[in-house]
Amino acid sequence: MLAASNFKLLRLIPSLNPEGGGPAEGVRQITPHLDALGVSTTVASLDPPDATWLQDQLFQAIGLGPGAGGYGYRRDLPARMLDLAQSHDAVIIHGLWQYHALAAWRALRGTGIPYFVYPHGMLDPWFKRTYPLKHLKKWAYWPWADYRVLRDANTVLFTTEQERLLARQSFWLYRANEVVVGYGTSAPPADAERQRAAFLERFPHLRGQRILLFLSRIHPKKGVDLLIEAFAAVASRDHALQLVIAGPDQVGLQAGLQQRAAALGIADRITWPGMLSGELKWGAFRCSELFCLPSHQENFGIVVAEALACGLPVSIAEPVNIATDVAAADAGIVHADTAAGTTSALHQWLAMAPAAQAEMGERGRQLFADRYDFASVARALLPLLDQSFISHSSS
Repeated sequence: MLAASNFKLLRLIPSLNPEGGGPAEGVRQITPHLDALGVSTTVASLDPPDATWLQDQLFQAIGLGPGAGGYGYRRDLPARMLDLAQSHDAVIIHGLWQYHALAAWRALRGTGIPYFVYPHGMLDPWFKRTYPLKHLKKWAYWPWADYRVLRDANTVLFTTEQERLLARQSFWLYRANEVVVGYGTSAPPADAERQRAAFLERFPHLRGQRILLFLSRIHPKKGVDLLIEAFAAVASRDHALQLVIAGPDQVGLQAGLQQRAAALGIADRITWPGMLSGELKWGAFRCSELFCLPSHQENFGIVVAEALACGLPVSIAEPVNIATDVAAADAGIVHADTAAGTTSALHQWLAMAPAAQAEMGERGRQLFADRYDFASVARALLPLLDQSFISHSSS
């Protein structure tokens, strides 16, 4: 069994910068659960070796960068990856479309070292529809690069069935050994009252208010503009309603969104705290009554799982790939990724009795425990790692 053999796992990821969103956070969250099962983890990224976010991790974090440009090309990367991989039992590649994935394929082909790939939603046809010129560029790259990365992987790991099905729609040249393994996050820290107090101490104007929370990257695909339009449509129903839009402004959208909020007359009803982490992040969940994510594309949505874990009902758009689970469990409101759909969801929420809202939150907490707790996701990975270890050892 893996627990007895001290299985050594190497993860390859473009960056561990927490501002990068889900994949980096997922690696951090699942690692302690795998460690408890006898799987030790090393994470290698294209970050500079002295990047601050590589310090004080619960695992060995190695910066192999920086690479050149957004693609992250570095000539010596395959050789350095191979050197690392030879002291590990298996490799997991996180994400596509950057050089770390192709470099790993170049390093590992023919070695017998098993590797797995998490696409993390990067094969979703939404990108093909929304960025057709970028998609044409990817087509020129696909046959000799990431197609081969997926084709030769022991297993391509999908977080949801919806992600698996959508991945087949972007490129007609596609071959992969597919498995849905789930995804999630860790249970939140226990001291909810301290988290609430920390958040309200930082943002005292929100004390006693009804908070609707967006917590994610401020990015075009996240639908923040839809949420602002929807909030403007319902804000007059209760003057205690406040919208918190928390997250890093990665592509310079915030100023334009703030201008739109001012034009709608709701600028003083929106708080923009930037990226929240630690107690402030958990305090935001604890102090809110509804979590909102009207994304046009979302592979999984760790923040949705975090909200559910806190017993916070969610209002999410249909393209969030766990929307089907949320709807089936009646743990939130699922709506179209349009201004009208988002507005309808907020009206539906505000029309619900407090008891019904609380019951929805409890169903969300149960959904998290059943499906999205990384402790159970880590256990689901073990059979795949175990089989790869047996195959590698016998070859």
